[in-house]
Amino acid sequence: MTLPVGQFDIGEMPRFGLTRFADRFPDEVKKIQLGIGGDVEHLVEVADELSNLPRVKQISDFHCVTTWSCRGLEWEGILFKDLYANIVLPLARPRPEASFVVFRCQDGYRSSLQLSDLLADNVMLADRLNGEALSISNGAPLRLVAPAHYGYKSPKHLNRIEFRLTDKNYRPAGLRFMEHPRARVEMEERGIGIPGWLLRHVYRRSVGSNRKLFKRALEQHLADTKRR
Repeated sequence: MTLPVGQFDIGEMPRFGLTRFADRFPDEVKKIQLGIGGDVEHLVEVADELSNLPRVKQISDFHCVTTWSCRGLEWEGILFKDLYANIVLPLARPRPEASFVVFRCQDGYRSSLQLSDLLADNVMLADRLNGEALSISNGAPLRLVAPAHYGYKSPKHLNRIEFRLTDKNYRPAGLRFMEHPRARVEMEERGIGIPGWLLRHVYRRSVGSNRKLFKRALEQHLADTKRR
């Protein structure tokens, strides 16, 4: 299968992201706890309840906005639409117009997507990758996986979901131009106000240094953890 425009196959799934998150790590990497809030009638905290939802596996590619891709990944977890239908709607009861969804993570990262995009058949909350529990590198203990969108819309270390009426007061984790409302890979929606092809060339230059930075930070974190 041909890669999307501007992407290259990196061969493996690296730890990667905005540079200021390189040395930020989750406090909890095994137990899944997920808060649901925003413009809802009830704030909800779920953990064991997630185990009652159907588990699924899917094979999909992951496309980073900086132009690298990792192909044929086997994700396992629960579909977002099942979470929404079985937990969010009956328990949290969001306002009917709450279609702007914000994701918050243990390391302080945040991202957003439209509810209509999240209800696609291949959007999931994953806790396993290629037959193993998620590692710290890949988002332990829980991450969103939205294959049709660039990777910054699939946040790692997920611990809170907010359903909002509008995007008012939402502040992206990076510079505003870097976060497109939808970030669809097929449309090369890499950011706002700057053509995708131009951002593609700018971003690609950072891949090597970013990858090394995140790798060194993880190695230091694991070493520090081992000494404790």
